[in-house]
Amino acid sequence: MADLPTDGTGHRDRLRQRLLDGGHEALHEHELVEYLLGLAIPRRDTKPLAKRLINEFGSYGALLSAPADELRRKTKLSDRSIAALMIAKASALRLLQSEIAGRPVLANWQALLDYLHADMAHEPVERVRVLHLDAKNVLIRDQLVAEGTIDQAAIHVREIIRKAIDLHVSAMILVHNHPSGDPSPSQADIRLTREVAEAGRPLGIAVHDHIIVGASGHNSLRSMGLL
Repeated sequence: MADLPTDGTGHRDRLRQRLLDGGHEALHEHELVEYLLGLAIPRRDTKPLAKRLINEFGSYGALLSAPADELRRKTKLSDRSIAALMIAKASALRLLQSEIAGRPVLANWQALLDYLHADMAHEPVERVRVLHLDAKNVLIRDQLVAEGTIDQAAIHVREIIRKAIDLHVSAMILVHNHPSGDPSPSQADIRLTREVAEAGRPLGIAVHDHIIVGASGHNSLRSMGLL
């Protein structure tokens, strides 16, 4: 998959025109990747490479969510090409962050879910985050509290509560991803949620929800009646 030069400029011009005329919906997923790679490899037909990368990583989302070291390990792409792929997710996340910044998250719930899904749905390892909220439910801090293997992450309830006290938060939303793709809560997920809620209650710190994100969607423990 080395960045070798061949000419694909005519096809790329047509892709650009379709994008300008019809927006992102005018291009297939492999064509989006093809165009991104074309910015880094200007003298090569990147269509075969784009298709091969999506197949190798399993999906468009998984490819764009792959960290740089994994892309280096699995492909022969240059850092310039890897950065071209990574900028797509970075731009999308920045756009989605702007929809929740400075606003009550409970009143912008779908925007929050869109951001969390884009950020976490295709992560290869489990990550646990706490969204700290003020009295108006505006996001104060988005904190990564644990990062584990593909099937577990070490979470310490006392550390979560201590950080909430330090930040003077009024409420929290717990979030983590399931690398398996299935967002169904485990018994450990339910137990953790209830332990954090119980620990925060006498301190006046509410746990609004625990959201589990997977490639196939998300689950809310509150909506499921488990909180």
